[in-house]
Amino acid sequence: VQLQASGGGLAQAGGSLRLSCAASGIVFSIYGMGWYRQAPGKQRELVATFTSSGKPNYVDSVKGRFTVSRDNAKKTVYLQMNSLKPEDTAVYYCNAEISPRVKYWGKGTLVTVSS
Repeated sequence: VQLQASGGGLAQAGGSLRLSCAASGIVFSIYGMGWYRQAPGKQRELVATFTSSGKPNYVDSVKGRFTVSRDNAKKTVYLQMNSLKPEDTAVYYCNAEISPRVKYWGKGTLVTVSS
């Protein structure tokens, strides 16, 4: 199983970035896909998920600014991040989960937002 995240980088406050996570080795359509992030000195936190049934969910701090989507044909999940804030700076991780006991993580991509 491989989850390859990309799209991270440096953005100015108020700017945008789009993260992608391409999956291989799983039946992508039956997995819930998620994005998590971990800022320096902090615990990893959930950012957004997109269930296998097509329902997006967001942590309150990104609602209205981030949009999660998935393309089952491409086995890819996306995170469109708009109106970025310095507090969004973190390593962003892609997650694929079918149950609490069956989950996979990508290596992460760094997002840095300058003020």
